[in-house]
Amino acid sequence: MCTIKKMLSRSLAFLYLVFFAATASAGFPDRPIEFIIPFGAGGGADIEGRLLAKEMSNILGVPLTPINKPGAGGAITYTYIVNSKPDGYTIGWNSTSVLTTTNLGNTDFDYDAMDHIGRVEYQPQPFVVKADSNWKSFQDFVSDCRSNPNTYKIANSGTGSATHTAAIAIMNAINCKVIHLPKGIKGRNASVLSGEADAMVAPLTGAIRLSKAGKLRILAVPTSKRNMVIPDVPTMGELGYDAELDLFRGLSVAPGTPQSIKDKLFDAMSKAAKSKAFMGLAKKKGFTVDPMGPKAFTALLSNEDNKVKNIFKGADLYKSK
Repeated sequence: MCTIKKMLSRSLAFLYLVFFAATASAGFPDRPIEFIIPFGAGGGADIEGRLLAKEMSNILGVPLTPINKPGAGGAITYTYIVNSKPDGYTIGWNSTSVLTTTNLGNTDFDYDAMDHIGRVEYQPQPFVVKADSNWKSFQDFVSDCRSNPNTYKIANSGTGSATHTAAIAIMNAINCKVIHLPKGIKGRNASVLSGEADAMVAPLTGAIRLSKAGKLRILAVPTSKRNMVIPDVPTMGELGYDAELDLFRGLSVAPGTPQSIKDKLFDAMSKAAKSKAFMGLAKKKGFTVDPMGPKAFTALLSNEDNKVKNIFKGADLYKSK
């Protein structure tokens, strides 16, 4: 009798959860949604995220409120998402940082601790020097660097960041030893312009304005194909080097979020990404809008996670859980 009561109790609890999820999904969304951005105000991630949130608000009919929660390479935001209610009212604006910060040991969970809605866009992380540098081509830098190991300083956004990871991959590919400078998002460009750093690796959105202004020169991109905004800049592959690590951005929610809610968010995300305003920003800044659903995005995350792990292990940065 006791066993039957336990079974009935568990069945009722399960049915309640199913009913609750269905009820919550049916009315979703009926109030404002938090849109959590892992980095500070004013940067590329913030500008893109805020515009996407605005366009998604128009589609969903409720405000998506951008909230910046920077810190620990994105770990503050991702921890907040993991611990939020699985109701779709808290969304994380993810990026390659969801792989770098977890493999760096800034969290006690891996990238798959969250449910991922999908990818919105991707962009290259070019190798950049000052416009008046003696290095007119990437091969010029390679020759110089190999002749002078541990001499040149390459700036990045922070130790273990996506830009640092890409810089390590590039240096590994050309068999060159350099000094990596973690300068932060705002200090990265300034360090190259001032001469403190000899070069940098940055998201294209973080380098394109100064490049167009004639203050920076982009020498190469560690990506599979050339970018439409900088069509004359060769890829690492074209130059004979095996280094490829794009920066991506997308959306994540708490684990256990009902599928119907995730479907609504993906639909809104895809439509917002294809909006005139967001596509206009993409054309101006150079990122490629390419919405990717949960299944394909999960496969991409797995592949890129392995890539980041291998890069970190070689640089003695990887921290196992």
